[in-house]
Amino acid sequence: MRIVTSSLICLALVAQGAGAQLGPEQPGVATLPPPADSWFLVKSSNGSYIFDGETGEMQGLMSHQWYTPAVVTLLSRGEAYYVESFYSRGVRGTREDVLTVVDMKDLTPAAEIDIPDKTATLSFRHHIGLLGDDRHVVVFNMTPAQSVSVVDVVDREFAGELSTPGCAIIMPTGDRAFLMMCGDGTLQYIELDRDGNETARTRTDSFFSVDEDAVFDKPVFTGRGWLLVSFNGLAYEVTEEEARVEVAEPWSLLSNEDVGEKWRPGGDQPFTVHRGSNLLYALMHQGDVDTHHDPGSEVWVFDLERRRRVGRMPLETEASKLLSSQEAQPRLYLMHEDNTLGIYDGHQLRHLRTIDEPGPRGGGLLQTLARHD
Repeated sequence: MRIVTSSLICLALVAQGAGAQLGPEQPGVATLPPPADSWFLVKSSNGSYIFDGETGEMQGLMSHQWYTPAVVTLLSRGEAYYVESFYSRGVRGTREDVLTVVDMKDLTPAAEIDIPDKTATLSFRHHIGLLGDDRHVVVFNMTPAQSVSVVDVVDREFAGELSTPGCAIIMPTGDRAFLMMCGDGTLQYIELDRDGNETARTRTDSFFSVDEDAVFDKPVFTGRGWLLVSFNGLAYEVTEEEARVEVAEPWSLLSNEDVGEKWRPGGDQPFTVHRGSNLLYALMHQGDVDTHHDPGSEVWVFDLERRRRVGRMPLETEASKLLSSQEAQPRLYLMHEDNTLGIYDGHQLRHLRTIDEPGPRGGGLLQTLARHD
């Protein structure tokens, strides 16, 4: 017993000595280096995780609620913007919607701007958009009717609300304008003045049928305009110049053989464009009509200039989300159905690395830090 007691005393003295060498903890906030083109976001239930696609390493966490459609970044100002909906009883009670301004140096909130409690809190990239003037952020509302809130992120104030019945999705164009997709098969163009007030509104002719072949509500920015793809694989290229919106004649992602084999696009985030190479990547699967939410078993690559397929990559594990980096040599980020994120060479179509469980619930959205991705 004496030997045991002596040993315990010695251990206590060693522990005291080790503790004496520890200095007081200094609280503080770490800062991030300037974001690289290889950085991307994985939106999850408790925020957006920032990863470096080159190394696969996590760089930080931008904390926000699940009730956040997407994140908009403006690296020239070092800020990010997203919408949050708060309830006084967690999931019920008094509601308060705000647009949160985040400092990208340390990912901490820099400001909150009160907005109408109407935001469509769905995980859609284009339920929020930053206009070309770098001042106005437009937020899509769906409670109880469709509208948009215009927010001045320079003066940190709500600029106004515009009614947009039957139209959704924010596709910025020009300096202070945006397009919306409408249920009658048209696009709506809305232009604002410097104060965020509406100055013009027009509609295109109807170019698709919601009943016969609807377009995905997942537009992708091409650098020249926007690309919309239908459930049956028709690609519509949209451009705007001096308030005139042009919808080009569609072309098909599918050959007759592909149609016979029941190939079609699908997934939660099925399309992405690498603007430097002018390449469209699409998640494709074999299925019947109305399987446009099914994950992809292959990635198909299309040359947008020649309007033809130039590559295809079978996947060992199906994927529901797809994103291209905007580096000179693109990387593809795929969220697989087994809750892993695969990183691939976008030109050679080969696997580079895998990130296991990149955030809770597998991630709600993939985004680069570019303006419209």
